[in-house]
Amino acid sequence: MAAAARLVSTTLARSSSSSLAAAAAASASAARRPDLLASSPRGFSSMADSIQRSGSGDITRVLFCGPYWPASTNFTKEYLQSYPFIQAMKNRRLDSDIIAKASQMKIIMQYGVGLEGVDVNAATEHKIKVARIPGSTTGNAVSCAEMAIYLTLGVLRKQKVMDTAVKRKDLGIPVGDTIFGKSVLILGFGAIGVEIAKRLRPFGVKILATKRNWSSDTLPCDIDELVDKKGGPEDMYEFAGEADIVGIVDHKFLSAMKKGSYLVNIARGRLLDYDAVFNHLKSGHLGGLGIDVAWTEPYDPEDPILKFSNVIITPHIAGVTEYSYRTMAKVVGDVALKLHSGEPITEVEFVN
Repeated sequence: MAAAARLVSTTLARSSSSSLAAAAAASASAARRPDLLASSPRGFSSMADSIQRSGSGDITRVLFCGPYWPASTNFTKEYLQSYPFIQAMKNRRLDSDIIAKASQMKIIMQYGVGLEGVDVNAATEHKIKVARIPGSTTGNAVSCAEMAIYLTLGVLRKQKVMDTAVKRKDLGIPVGDTIFGKSVLILGFGAIGVEIAKRLRPFGVKILATKRNWSSDTLPCDIDELVDKKGGPEDMYEFAGEADIVGIVDHKFLSAMKKGSYLVNIARGRLLDYDAVFNHLKSGHLGGLGIDVAWTEPYDPEDPILKFSNVIITPHIAGVTEYSYRTMAKVVGDVALKLHSGEPITEVEFVN
């Protein structure tokens, strides 16, 4: 269980041109206008008034790359609708070819935490900053943790079989299971792992967790209150033999799990070995699977794994909530406004 990837990238560029091509590459000179920031707490309202009065054609464009997660574009447009000098638009997924042509692009941001959809090396080579939005400050970690609980409950209570029972007008079936009394292994105890543990505690579970560094300065709270057994990556196979519910596995890891254990993944689809998962579901060694991310996306509705009655899949929405997306829209909007005015950008985490 870990952070869900958001494969929507946003690029931020400055331009004095109104052409669509300038969405990917904008004016190299970033105007610095500290005089526009004096009359309001953030300066953005007065900035808009000043630019409208002056008739300046200076535009900062936010380009959303990729065909999915429409709320990211829509919510950001709503947040920026009072600032005509910031334009948001939608385009294809950002790749190294586009990055190479974007000679005046300023920032590439992920609309969330995961950066696997961004070619960081290509961006660095072309002197473009790459940033993520920390999940702990936007509600993304909370949203993903709730989805992990949802999938866990759904698999344990046999949601797909329940749907069939409703259609057949059956009552009293299936016989599900409880989280109570289970041992849960959280692989990668970061911001989302912490939020998952907080929500699991009241269910009466034993929590095992792995993390590369357990020093107090890398954790937001008293972990001893949340985790019963801590370990590093080297302990994951030992812990797998103790846990009833786990996440992120290959064949070796699945084989180390107790027979009948459940797997929940809200992290990265490719962290799961497809053949190993399929074979362990088929043999019955794996008791159930709940995933929000898949090996290929969009997911093939005819994929054989979906034929199993103990498998639940959701369409990569763990972090997609009104709470998290409106918060992230504000971060993206504020970064665009700061880029336009030349203010330092502090809301995001740069990775290069």
